[in-house]
Amino acid sequence: MAKVELKAPVVQEISEKIDGAQSVVLVDHRGLTVQEDTELRRKLREAGVTYKVYKNTMMKRAFEGTACAELDPFLEGPSAMAVSKEDATAPARVLTEFAKTAKALEIKAGIVDGQFCDVDALGEVAKIPSREVLLGRLFGSWQAPVANFARVIKQIAEKDGEAAPAEAAE
Repeated sequence: MAKVELKAPVVQEISEKIDGAQSVVLVDHRGLTVQEDTELRRKLREAGVTYKVYKNTMMKRAFEGTACAELDPFLEGPSAMAVSKEDATAPARVLTEFAKTAKALEIKAGIVDGQFCDVDALGEVAKIPSREVLLGRLFGSWQAPVANFARVIKQIAEKDGEAAPAEAAE
């Protein structure tokens, strides 16, 4: 079997992962201990992020003609790819947080919502809360006025309830 035939399924797998992805972040995982790598993979999985190590040449082929082609200059040395199709901030958030304790993890660059992000930009993206947190805040802000309105209506009803027996006694 030719080498090209063996590489085609890997390139296809990478292409499928990045197709429709909200974000793709490249990291250098060299120097992580097995325990650190296992912990990183667990945290990424919990955040709905797929994470896998691929050969740089395979990623370059899969990235051709996509927004991810801007990542080609960063495909030097060992590279792993973190991809999220649901939450654009998840890979940057989890990797940035993890890199604070695991100094060996080096974030290279990424594509977030089709835009190239260097390490500094990914740090800013990492500060954005997850979609669930943002939705919770939104619904919480909607809930407060409704709850206040309900309390006022209840107080008016209770006040009117007290006034009604007094009028009936007259």
